[in-house]
Amino acid sequence: MRAVRLNRLPPYLFVEIDRRKRAAREAGRDIIDFGVGDPDQPTPAFIVNAMKEAVHEARHHRYAPGVGYPEFREAAARFFQRRFGVELDPTKEVISVIGSKEALGHLPLAVVNPNDVALIPQPGYPVYESATLFAGGVPFAMPLRERNGWLPAFEEIPQDVLRRAKLMFLNYPNNPTSATATMDFLEKAVWVARSHEILIVHDAAYAEVYFEKPPPSILQVEGASDVSVEFHSLSKTFNMTGWRIGFAVGHADVLAALAAVKSNVDSGVFGAIQQAGTVALNRYDRPEISAQRELYLRRRDVLVAGLREAGWHAIAPRATFFVWVACPGGVDSMAVCSRLLEEADIVAVPGIGFGEHGEGFVRFALTVDEMRIREACTRIARLEWAPLPR
Repeated sequence: MRAVRLNRLPPYLFVEIDRRKRAAREAGRDIIDFGVGDPDQPTPAFIVNAMKEAVHEARHHRYAPGVGYPEFREAAARFFQRRFGVELDPTKEVISVIGSKEALGHLPLAVVNPNDVALIPQPGYPVYESATLFAGGVPFAMPLRERNGWLPAFEEIPQDVLRRAKLMFLNYPNNPTSATATMDFLEKAVWVARSHEILIVHDAAYAEVYFEKPPPSILQVEGASDVSVEFHSLSKTFNMTGWRIGFAVGHADVLAALAAVKSNVDSGVFGAIQQAGTVALNRYDRPEISAQRELYLRRRDVLVAGLREAGWHAIAPRATFFVWVACPGGVDSMAVCSRLLEEADIVAVPGIGFGEHGEGFVRFALTVDEMRIREACTRIARLEWAPLPR
């Protein structure tokens, strides 16, 4: 038995990549995995120790408040004020979520009616499209192109689509392209949203993984809280992917609607995790966090240099732990990744997995240590590429 709605979903390519990777490892092959963006370093000890203490507190052995404990929401608001200079009301403009993926998946159920249009960046995180489809909405792709700095060109969206649009997903720093957004771009996005009564959903999961200027929040734009919500995750900032905790901020009524959906499908984040998350947010400027950025920076430089030496056109990203690289020799992205796996025992993600506008590129995650990155570059340099026959 299978619901018809599942037939509308595009193939989730990461499942197939994981299957092929497992098969290769079971065959005894030495796989270097640049695939899923899951930090390879442990959660910092100060957070783990906070969790150990919190687990013993009896209050955490019961249901937590669905929108989050007050101390966690207050910590998120303090973080936001220190990091972005934006004041938030923790009682109305902040809620906890079970990781930003969960919140992205549930938000369309709170605000999208059947046949409402959601503007989806492409290439982009597949959850934006699948969540829209689950809510009965209609995804409309906003192509992200290299010549535009991987930013959507709002002027290319047809007026009839804008009239039907209810949501616009944005994601900066961007997965998979690693692009960052300027305040000018975010101001333009808010203007478009206000002009057409569209809600912006800004996925800021990688906002703290940067190598140059700290990326902005859309809520720094004047009036943005009237048309925007923003999702933040502790996963990448603090190496807490398995902990499943994040927070949503912005438009109070939208957050209340999201909370109403969540109250019917989950029972909140485990209280001990919230307590550890509170400690993390209160101490986000600890040296462990900056050291993590420096680690990714070193890995980025090694990988980019190695790819260039192998003849690939690689550009060093300014944020995220992804390197988004044009396919060599005009080969399509699935063919490139298949060769990398079959001939070099390397896992990378084909751009087509992020939508048709991702074709022609491959994503590498910097969740591999430097020695293994150097080994991967040596393997890649042995491969020769020629254009596909026309």
